[in-house]
This record gives sequence, structure tokens and C-alpha cells, in this order.
Amino acid sequence: MHADDQVGEGVSADLAAFLRNADDGWPAKIVPSVCKGCGGRVFSVLVDDVEGGADRVCAGCGGRGFIADSEEFWEDADPGEACCPCGSEEFETAVAFSLSGDGSVRWVTVGLRCQKDDAVGVYADWKIDYGPTDHLLTMV
Repeated sequence: MHADDQVGEGVSADLAAFLRNADDGWPAKIVPSVCKGCGGRVFSVLVDDVEGGADRVCAGCGGRGFIADSEEFWEDADPGEACCPCGSEEFETAVAFSLSGDGSVRWVTVGLRCQKDDAVGVYADWKIDYGPTDHLLTMV
């Protein structure tokens, strides 16, 4: 972990560690996905691993939410359902925001932890090349 890393409450230790190790050494803010409708923390996730982007659907209430700036590019995306090698499609979802020296977001990494076998992985990531970026930190 980088000395300036911040891990939000509710991110499992194994998912946080995996996201930190998948990062590029920049300080990161790791934030859990929480459904705004019901407070659920288990999702099925559509990912565009070519251009980057993710859309999550709450397993509890069916509420949807785009991650970071994904909605802006979703029309051109070719998303697929995230699936664990064990076959499960339900995940704890967290996002690592790599931060530049001035605190702006430079990279978004979506990590998932399978609810069936606890396997973790990075399912999508993309570069942020504009500013300001503070709004992205709440879009998980």
C-alpha cells in the first residue's frame, strides 16, 4: 500500500489489497460500490474491457449505476457480463481511483470479489485525461 492510500469502509481486505497491487504505484482512493436504492453491496456488473467502463446492477433491488464516467461513453461500448471462472455473476464491487500529485483522478480500476468463491480480479480500467475529476470519486 502507498502511504497516501485511502480505503473506504466496507471494502474487503482482500479486494483492497488486490486493487492496490494492480495499481501503478500512485496513491489511490479505494471506494466500495453501495446501491443508492437499498444499500446493497452485491452486484452483477457489465464491463467494457476494451474502452473501459462499467455498469452495475444491484442483486437486491435491481437498481443500476454507472461507475465513474462510464455513462458518457456507454453508447459506443460493447459490454459483456462479468463472470467469475467458477460461473458466478455476483460480486462485491470496489473502485480504485489512482490519484496524481494534485489529487485529481488519473486512472479508474474496477475490482470485483466473487460472492461464491471469493476470487478477486480487475475487470475494467481506464485512463482519465481531463479535469476537474472530483465528481468521479462519488460515482461508484
